[in-house]
Amino acid sequence: MIRSIPVFLFLTLVGFLCAFKSDWSAGVLPAAPKETLSEYRFFTGALAKQVPQDGVMPYALNTPLFSDYAEKLRFVKIPVGQPVAYNSDNVLDFPVGTTLIKTFYYPVDARDAAKGRRLMETRLLLHEASGWKALEYIWNDEQTEAYLEVAGDTKPVAWIDAKGQSQSLVYSMPNLNQCKGCHNKNEKMTPIGPSVRQLNGELNYGETTENQLAHWQETGLLTSMPALETIPKLPKWNDATAGTIESRARAWLDINCAHCHSPSGPARTSGLFLHWQETDPTHLGVMKTPVAAGRGSGGREYSIVPGEPDKSILMYRISSEDPGAMMPELGRKTTHLEGVALVREWIETLAR
Repeated sequence: MIRSIPVFLFLTLVGFLCAFKSDWSAGVLPAAPKETLSEYRFFTGALAKQVPQDGVMPYALNTPLFSDYAEKLRFVKIPVGQPVAYNSDNVLDFPVGTTLIKTFYYPVDARDAAKGRRLMETRLLLHEASGWKALEYIWNDEQTEAYLEVAGDTKPVAWIDAKGQSQSLVYSMPNLNQCKGCHNKNEKMTPIGPSVRQLNGELNYGETTENQLAHWQETGLLTSMPALETIPKLPKWNDATAGTIESRARAWLDINCAHCHSPSGPARTSGLFLHWQETDPTHLGVMKTPVAAGRGSGGREYSIVPGEPDKSILMYRISSEDPGAMMPELGRKTTHLEGVALVREWIETLAR
């Protein structure tokens, strides 16, 4: 008897075959995914320490995507001699052969880094001849290795937050089709975070602390960069000294919502555009009726009602934990209380 397989796993396998066919027609065979993270040799020493090898560059985003309070370690490996060209608006156009590496973890105690951390998953985005491909590696309980997993997984995790409060949840790791759901621009898989406005900030490189874009330029990873003071900078959403309430709320919406809600995203037909560059109040949702929200509207009429967050659909959806209403649809199961509070504060400041 032939056993049936889950639909999502079948679709994932079909996706791999399609990518293989595309690369074959282009005359380039794709590299087979490695079974373990260590096989890529991105890191030196104990794998869990996440110390990058030469040629693997750490980076950070000014305002990162919320992922159920997980912290993230980010790295990029760019082919030698193939620098990235500067552009002011979009995610950087990384050359074929680039790998973006992102490890999700929870600190044992956010007040004391010396107590260690629990690594949950490492996601890779590989830029192949046929386009970007996502791979998911899940860490074992011993924290010695991460293994390839196409179907995703869930694991309970507990930690103490920065306020000393005990927290716990069941952490979800996506299957590969879910990765495509978020990393979608004009129906093609693409990275979300590393734009110059997100990278325009300081990072500790061990012996020095330096602006990331300046460091990339000095090390030959970035070309055609204008004067640093002319480059756009996304503020840190949770730093009151980094920008206004509006700019920080817009930064939070840009990274958490705009990968779908933009003219090139999967939710473009909604007419609700939350990317950083948007200036039209209606596109931002001010007194805008939804194209199709159903029960996702929470019984509210407009995406944003100035001065009235409790009458705004946007507030309802980013606050909800109902799978039929919550936004983003993927990547979280809990509400980002602090981010939601910032968006609420912004809506309250809007003139009625």
